[in-house]
Amino acid sequence: MSGKTVYLISGANRGIGYNLAATIAARPNTIVFAGARDPAAQSLKDLAAKHPNVHPIKLTSGDEADNAAAAAEIQKTAGHIDVIIANAGISKYYGPLTTTPLSELRDHWEVNTLGFVVLFQAVHKLLFASPTGAPKFAYISTGAGSLSAFVNLQAGAYGSSKAAANYLVKALDAENPALVTLAISPGWVATDMGNSGAVANGLPQAPVSVEDSVAGILSRVDAATKETSGRFWNYKAESGENPWDITSDEIPW
Repeated sequence: MSGKTVYLISGANRGIGYNLAATIAARPNTIVFAGARDPAAQSLKDLAAKHPNVHPIKLTSGDEADNAAAAAEIQKTAGHIDVIIANAGISKYYGPLTTTPLSELRDHWEVNTLGFVVLFQAVHKLLFASPTGAPKFAYISTGAGSLSAFVNLQAGAYGSSKAAANYLVKALDAENPALVTLAISPGWVATDMGNSGAVANGLPQAPVSVEDSVAGILSRVDAATKETSGRFWNYKAESGENPWDITSDEIPW
């Protein structure tokens, strides 16, 4: 697949991940591996029918066997990966730590944090085979994972799991001189997951459109270099009208 940029996107069957896959697939000279727990989801079937450069693959966050099998399939089809957007994640519980079930903490850390490690370990050889010499690993994080810009959304399980993964973004940058890593906050996005969090915090829906979020995420990924690596980026600087807005391009850890 000489001359084509090879992407792997996890959590690609809906929401941000699906729209990332669809947007990238429409670009010239791209190959998109769209990872999902159910690669036979109708959304991915339709996307692959529209764009023959889309390859749905089974990819369950945190599942070592799944991730290894996905890596083997990508190796067979493309031989390398240029860009990974680790988007798969969960946010399914809101409430004070006093009553947060330990099972919720375990679930969020299993998917949002350990899933990051399992994915990287499974595909790192494919990344380092990128002919670009500077492969990219982008992690879809959240402003709720910032300690310095903390806003109380009663999202201890979610926020802590993302903050831990943010640390891993810096660790990968330090350990791999050729790898470009970045954590990206997508904003509070009006997806099923984002809207459930909004309702839990007294809002009718999340304030950021999927389209604006995806455009911002891709602007960060496209522009990423080793000079901007190992840092935490906002999808775009926000207005500051809301208490959760982050008005800078870069988000403090």
